[in-house]
Amino acid sequence: MAQTESSLRIGKFSSRPAFETILKAASVIALVYLFILSITLLGDAFKLFGKEFAEGIFTATRNPVVGLAIGVLATAIVQSSSTTTSIIVGMVGSGTLPFEAAVPMIMGANIGTSITNLLVSLAHLTRSDEFKRAFAGSVVHDFFNICTVVVLLPLQVMFNVVGVSAHIVEAVFAGSGGLEFTSPIKLITNPVANFIIHATGGIAWVSVIISLFMLFIALRYLVKIMKSLVLAKVEKFFQRYIFRTPLLGLVLGLVLTTIVQSSSITTSMVVPLLGAGVLTITQVFPYMLGANVGTTVTAFLASLAIGSNEAIAIAFSHFLFNVYGIAIFWPLQRIPITMAKSLAELTTRSKLYPLAYIVITFVIIPGGIIFLGR
Repeated sequence: MAQTESSLRIGKFSSRPAFETILKAASVIALVYLFILSITLLGDAFKLFGKEFAEGIFTATRNPVVGLAIGVLATAIVQSSSTTTSIIVGMVGSGTLPFEAAVPMIMGANIGTSITNLLVSLAHLTRSDEFKRAFAGSVVHDFFNICTVVVLLPLQVMFNVVGVSAHIVEAVFAGSGGLEFTSPIKLITNPVANFIIHATGGIAWVSVIISLFMLFIALRYLVKIMKSLVLAKVEKFFQRYIFRTPLLGLVLGLVLTTIVQSSSITTSMVVPLLGAGVLTITQVFPYMLGANVGTTVTAFLASLAIGSNEAIAIAFSHFLFNVYGIAIFWPLQRIPITMAKSLAELTTRSKLYPLAYIVITFVIIPGGIIFLGR
């Protein structure tokens, strides 16, 4: 009898992890649907604002530097480039934001997302050597994004380099039938989106608020659940196997961020390892680049929810921007790495330097550009 009760208890405890995993997997499916629904609703809601709203958006963002600043500031505030790019994709897909105006915003979102790493590095602020290593490893992500923007934004303004290549790739996929599977997505989201718009009386701003609320909830808990499923198991794996070669680091950053849907989380994970001296900035640099590419999957999901060619093209522009950046600055990695180490050296003189850098780069400069540009 005692053995039977013991066996039942063991069976009960052994089945609990499996049940929790199944529950989390079901939650992920539900949250992905909520995310896609929020993007569909957002696009439909923007259409309700009419032509005047679209013209106002275009006027506010026709300056590419202002568009870049909007992307930086918005992403720094919401702490998620996935959220920013999803909103941009929704606006492009609904026709309320021109493609050319959206590309600089996408570039700005790449810069803005790196603020999370810097904030995480502040946890080491009281330990000088640790903080220098952690801050250098965090800010190298930022400098890579800034260097890429410095090179590609002028080329985009003068020759539409990112835009042209994004439309070419989008046309190839569309022509080969590679995007035909988007129709089932619209089939399961359009009725619910239309119901919500009807329930709100067709009031555009109410639908926008509901869609943004759904978007934030979906992304927040999707990241949280995926983090519990994946990241806890790979943290130790990092130190033993992954960072042996730069290519392995790049692949891990790409795959892990694709799964977790948040480059902020995957890149922030390595900051404590940098601070402890377990990893070096050179080892971490390719991992950061891979995370940049992995986070573009969210924009693709958003574009599939919209289903328009322009939405898909802007998602490809996010992807290509990062690919071009890797092609340019992985061979020239000494540039962002040297910049990061030089700035980190200043932290030994005063802790005000990193704090000033964060405020100036992510708040004062983009905020001032937006204010003056409008």
